[in-house]
Amino acid sequence: MSPESKKLFNVVILGVAFMFLFTAFQTCGNVEQTVIASLNRTDFPGSGYTSMAIIYGMFSASNLITPSVVAIVGLQLAMFASGLFYSMYIAVFIQPFPWSFYTASVFLGIAAAESDRRTVFIALTVISLVGTVLFFLIRKPDSELVLGEDESSDDQDMEGSESAQGNVAKAVDAFKKSLKLCVTKEMLLLSITTAYTGLELTFFSGVYGTCIGAVNKFGTDEKSLIGLSGIFTGIGEILGGSLFGLLSKSNRFGRNPVVLLGVLVHFIAFYLIFLNIPGDAPLTPVEGTDSSAYIGPSKEVAILCSFLLGLGDSCFNTQLLSILGFLYSEDSAPAFAIFKFVQSICAAMAFFYSNYLLLHWQLLVMVIFGFFGTLSFFAVEWEAAAIVARGSDYRSI
Repeated sequence: MSPESKKLFNVVILGVAFMFLFTAFQTCGNVEQTVIASLNRTDFPGSGYTSMAIIYGMFSASNLITPSVVAIVGLQLAMFASGLFYSMYIAVFIQPFPWSFYTASVFLGIAAAESDRRTVFIALTVISLVGTVLFFLIRKPDSELVLGEDESSDDQDMEGSESAQGNVAKAVDAFKKSLKLCVTKEMLLLSITTAYTGLELTFFSGVYGTCIGAVNKFGTDEKSLIGLSGIFTGIGEILGGSLFGLLSKSNRFGRNPVVLLGVLVHFIAFYLIFLNIPGDAPLTPVEGTDSSAYIGPSKEVAILCSFLLGLGDSCFNTQLLSILGFLYSEDSAPAFAIFKFVQSICAAMAFFYSNYLLLHWQLLVMVIFGFFGTLSFFAVEWEAAAIVARGSDYRSI
C-alpha cells in the first residue's frame, strides 16, 4: 500500500471509529439525565448533570498531561484505552449503581421500563466497542515500521530508546508552549469565545433533551422527541460544518460574518426555547412538568430549536478552529490543547449549575457569554486580517 493510500485508509478508519464511538456517547449524554430521573424512583441517588460535569472536568484536566501519556504508550494504544473507558461508562447504565456510575465518569474524563433501558444501553455499548476495536486497523506510517532483519537488536533498542526520549521531550515542550500561549492577548480573547462554546455544548448535548422529555404537554411523544431532537441537532452540525468549512478555505469574507450568523442563530433559538419550554423543565423528576411557558408547547418549535442549536455551534467551532490554525500554525498542538481545556472546563461548570438553575437563568448565562465571546472573536479576527493585509507573519506570538 502506497503512503498516500495508507494515509487515506487511516483517515477513513479514524472517521468511522469516532463515528461509532461518539454516536454512542452523545446519545448516552442526551438521554442520561432523563434516565437517571427515572432511576431515582428506585432510590438511585445519581445525577446525569453531575456525571457529565465530572467527565468534562476530568477531560479538561487531562488535556494538560495527555501529550506525555501518548508519547509513552503511543497513539493507537491510547485511543484504544480511551475507547474502552467510553464503553465502560455507557455500560454502567445497563445496571447502574452510584459507585460505578461516578467512578466511570472519572475514568472517562428513552426513559421507559427497565428492560427498554437495558436494551438501549447494551446496543450503545456494543456500538462504542465496535468503534474502539477499529482503532487496531490503523496502519503505521512507513517511518515507524520495524527495522529490517539485517540490523542488530541492540541498534533497534537504542533507536527505540532515543525515539521515546524524543517523544517525551516533545510532550514537555508542548506543555511549556501551552503555558506561554495561555497568557497571550489573542488566546485570552479567544478563550471567552471558547468558554461560550463549552456552555452551549452542555446545553444542546445534555440539558435541552432533558427539557423536551420533561414537558408533559408534548403528550406521549415527549420521550421520543429526545431522540428526534438529537437527530436535528446533528443535521444542523453537518450542514453548518460542511458549508462553513468550505467557506473558511477561501476566507473571502473573513470569519466574522460566520460567527455573527452563529450567535444570531443561537439567540433566536434561545428566545424560542424561552417561549416554548417551561422554566422548571431542566430540574423536574421523571414525572415531568405540567407547567407552561409563554406559548403553548410546540413540538415543531422544539425540534426547530434543536436544528438551530447545531447550526450555530458549527458556526463557532469551524471558525475557532480556523483562526487557531492560522494564528498558531507553528504551535497548533498547544493551541488546540488550550482550546479543549477551556471548552471542557466551562462545559463541566455548566453541567454542574444545570442541577440548580432554572431554564431562563441558563439561557441568560449563555446570552451574556455569547455576546462578549462574539466581540472578543471579532477583535482577534480584525487583528489577523490586518496582519494578512500587511503580508506579515504571526509567528512572533
